[in-house]
Amino acid sequence: MDKRIISSIIVGSGKYLPKEVIPNDYFLTKEFYDASGNRLVKPNADIVATLQKITEIRERRYLEENLMTSDMAYFAAKDALSSADIDGESLDYIIVAHNFGDILKDNIRIDTCPTLAARVKHKLGIKNPYTVAYDLPFGCPGWIQGMIQANYYLQSGDAKRVMVIGAENLSRISDPHDIDSMIFSDGAGAVILEAKEGDSKEGLLAHITRSDTLDHAFLLTMGPSYNPNHPDNTRFLKMNGRKLYEYAIKTVAPTLKECLERADIDIETLKHVLIHQANAKMDHNILERLFLLYNKTDIPKGLMPMSIQELGNNSVATVPILYDLVVKGDKKNHQFNSGDYSLFASVGAGMNINAFVYLHP
Repeated sequence: MDKRIISSIIVGSGKYLPKEVIPNDYFLTKEFYDASGNRLVKPNADIVATLQKITEIRERRYLEENLMTSDMAYFAAKDALSSADIDGESLDYIIVAHNFGDILKDNIRIDTCPTLAARVKHKLGIKNPYTVAYDLPFGCPGWIQGMIQANYYLQSGDAKRVMVIGAENLSRISDPHDIDSMIFSDGAGAVILEAKEGDSKEGLLAHITRSDTLDHAFLLTMGPSYNPNHPDNTRFLKMNGRKLYEYAIKTVAPTLKECLERADIDIETLKHVLIHQANAKMDHNILERLFLLYNKTDIPKGLMPMSIQELGNNSVATVPILYDLVVKGDKKNHQFNSGDYSLFASVGAGMNINAFVYLHP
């Protein structure tokens, strides 16, 4: 008798988008400083216009004052369980990717005790002690890394169902006097990955991860406010945007090509590229460079759905939110069909890059 093949299939997804919509005009009255503590003399209107031109961000979401990251993760998890019509008691693992834990609006000390995954499991009311809940801090690629870990559990037979959540609250950890704060936002996305037996491989086909820490570990760090008059030494998220951009456009495309080769599919087979929503210009550049590695310049229209224009960069949450938007029919002219190949990818703090190829059942 032929051995049945185990595939890791997404059976449900969910998201939480904060209710507070922040348009670019919000930043017109802010005081911005450079890394040396000098007040920027360029008019805020010009700063905002340049930001929108490069990133394409028009607005973003900020978390409601009475909520925290674990609340967003819980709402996304509840949505995923509902859409899959699955009892949370049947989950073998709950993996929550994030970087800063729960943060109060007026006290931005990071809180990860207990873990966010433990808080989500508690909020869901799951009694099963063998539903293992743990956190995964891995920069912006955290959710994709969680999917890779979940796939290992399913392929080994250790689990039948795993929920992977990406949730982040960047608005409270970013320096209001740093122009990079205009990029960041809040949100959460979740999927449920399930083991399925069949005659052929579907779902998650191949993956890749790399960590370039020797020369690039500190492109994203924590540091004091750029405002020299800030009352204390509170540490905010800081980004070396130029160096990060250079690293990403040089390194991501070859890594994605390697992932496609591991899946043994050609780039022309791809129907969707879901990439971390960090910077629209950077994402388009990465896609162009990926196609050039195949000596191709014509990129199919609609290959790469985007959400950064309305939602900004909410770190680990961007890719699962984008997936759920497409699944739920909220991205015009984008849908997943049986037999489609999708490439999921991310790059971020570490510096880390990862990706996986997914065949929709």
